Amino acid sequence: MSWWQQVAHFAPRYTCVAFAHRGFAPSDAVAGGPDPADYTGDLAALIDHLEFPDVRLIGQSMGGWTMLEYAIAHPLQVKALVLSSTSGTLDRRGCDPSGGKQYDAWLKGAEDKLEKGAANGIHPAMGARAAQRSPALHLLYRSIDEMAGILDKDRLRAGLRRTATRTTVDMRGFTVPTLLIAGGEDVVFPPFLASAIAATLPCGESALMPDAGHSPYFEQAATFNGLVEAFLARQQ
Repeated sequence: MSWWQQVAHFAPRYTCVAFAHRGFAPSDAVAGGPDPADYTGDLAALIDHLEFPDVRLIGQSMGGWTMLEYAIAHPLQVKALVLSSTSGTLDRRGCDPSGGKQYDAWLKGAEDKLEKGAANGIHPAMGARAAQRSPALHLLYRSIDEMAGILDKDRLRAGLRRTATRTTVDMRGFTVPTLLIAGGEDVVFPPFLASAIAATLPCGESALMPDAGHSPYFEQAATFNGLVEAFLARQQ
């Protein structure tokens, strides 16, 4: 459901597949909770099952872990990669060109905003400004999120953080065309890292959506879709 605005836009030109990660409804629940280490293998199994000779991947937030690792493992099959509001398995602080100073300052401010947002019923994946601009869209996002079922997301996030150990040095040979998109008002992912990481990739690009939060694909779909469409066209 989360990708409804992208599927409607891209389906006339691409075969679009949106899937629920292991443990997220409507995928089956997992006893003890899902292990993020399984996600890349799950995606590989899905692509093999669908018999796709090549793919263009878009990963949002947590999805970036899955998509980046798949692209690293299958670079010839992935024609293009979009990382939205995510650095995937890259260590965030380690990607900060300032040596962590800018990241630490951003994190402190983000934690304050998250605390205030929680007190006002604001979903962190959209943020206060987005909720104020589009209250109906914010309500829809919350409703879709609740459909994911009962899941210990704190535990899942901890598991994801443990696997975010790659460095930009590790990516020097990564030649999959990659676009990193960030929302300027994101309080979950440091937006300045999108351009910083892209600059270190052999085929990296970045785009900033200044007044979007953590879910630019959902909040400002027309702009997001335009960025992705132009990027994919350049990879033909």
